[in-house]
Amino acid sequence: MKPISYLKSHAAEIVKAITESREPMLITQNGEAKPVVMDVRSYEDYEQTLALLKLLTLGNREIEQGQFRAAADVFADLDKEDDR
Repeated sequence: MKPISYLKSHAAEIVKAITESREPMLITQNGEAKPVVMDVRSYEDYEQTLALLKLLTLGNREIEQGQFRAAADVFADLDKEDDR
């Protein structure tokens, strides 16, 4: 956790440190946490993780609503298509 004044005066050092460590840095303003600074790879990983969590949530919702087929039925249909 660093104050915003540190970010302003040490931007190049912060970018290097964050890129090497891949640890995000929390920035404070007037003693309150405001932005988080992270490297691009970590941000991309975060986006992928968030997308997967959204897919899992959607899948769970569909299961709860009965919008699914048993795996055995799906594989049986695939086998029928292979026989054609």
